[in-house]
Amino acid sequence: MTDARRPKGVSALRALISLDDWPLAQIRRVLRRAAAWKAAFKRARGESEFGRMAEDKGTTGAFSKWDEMRFERTVGRRTVALAFFEPSTRTRLSFELAAKRLGADVVDLDVGRSSVQKGEDIAETLATLEAMGAEAIVVRTTIDDLRPYGEALQRAALVSAGAGMAEHPTQALLDVLTMLEAFGSLEGKTVAVIGDVRHSRVAASHLRLLPRLGARLVLAGPPALLEREDGRSATAIRAPSVDEAIEAADAVIVLRLQKERLTAVDRAMLGGDVDRFLARYLERYGLSAPRAARLKPSGLILHPGPVWPDVEIARAVFDDPRARIRVQVENGVFVRMAVLAEALAISSPEEEAGSAVPAACSETGDGRAPVGVERAPHYT
Repeated sequence: MTDARRPKGVSALRALISLDDWPLAQIRRVLRRAAAWKAAFKRARGESEFGRMAEDKGTTGAFSKWDEMRFERTVGRRTVALAFFEPSTRTRLSFELAAKRLGADVVDLDVGRSSVQKGEDIAETLATLEAMGAEAIVVRTTIDDLRPYGEALQRAALVSAGAGMAEHPTQALLDVLTMLEAFGSLEGKTVAVIGDVRHSRVAASHLRLLPRLGARLVLAGPPALLEREDGRSATAIRAPSVDEAIEAADAVIVLRLQKERLTAVDRAMLGGDVDRFLARYLERYGLSAPRAARLKPSGLILHPGPVWPDVEIARAVFDDPRARIRVQVENGVFVRMAVLAEALAISSPEEEAGSAVPAACSETGDGRAPVGVERAPHYT
């Protein structure tokens, strides 16, 4: 990153505006920390993270030091502010839970009752939150480029919770963690991204991240919704059809249809009558039960939410054991804990924590995990 792009007041390695700004080593550290915290949290509740891990010989010792882990007061009364200028359920609540599990004080800006309604711009709102002592500010907005806002902050680190159609970095990270839990590595894996790539900030972040992790990215869906204005979609493979993309995939990420972002030009390309187009969407482009049957038995089904049932994904597919939609939501809390720890420059023994996860589920000579244990993620 050039000096011109580097935030003046806060290190770009603390802020998370774009995954392009984070070196792969930092991304892996965040994933290790998230995985360790998830494992510790489940152990504290008496649950095992990878199948029957807690019962398997040789695995208990690797986690013994985490049995008594407590999430309270990890950050010591630090302050995290949430500034969501767009509606959100999963992202907002998971950031709030993440901050509270770290022990931070959380300020959740009620935009509907704030001075934004009087015409105050976003920059002034963020400066006000910083002046009140916020050290990390989580922002969701319709604006694509958050860099100027991050650069204007002197002490607080800005964390993107979704920026227009440009990026949704934490969603991409939690999706990656979900896939790593199943596959161990994304090297050589094929990930099919299906649906409204054109307007999806989730797709934009995956187009940035997945190739860096060695994955092969395949796009499929309505032709009018595959071409991105930022040109990012040109770097991925186009499948001839949704069926062929699913058959080739190790994981399928079904995207939410961004109906609220469709322009007049978009609507014209979809035939003019969007409701009519949507009425046939599942049959033509969605993950119907027959299409899900084409996915490998070891494949995964993901969706960033909210899901539009029987449009993007058939209701019957929700119960498919390959569906990881609820796991994605769960992983979102731990990934956002790790991201906030980076933003607040919180040090922790993540090297020990991260190494414990793969060590407890080391592969056997034939590449399979021990009996009764899912493969654990490799983050190095």
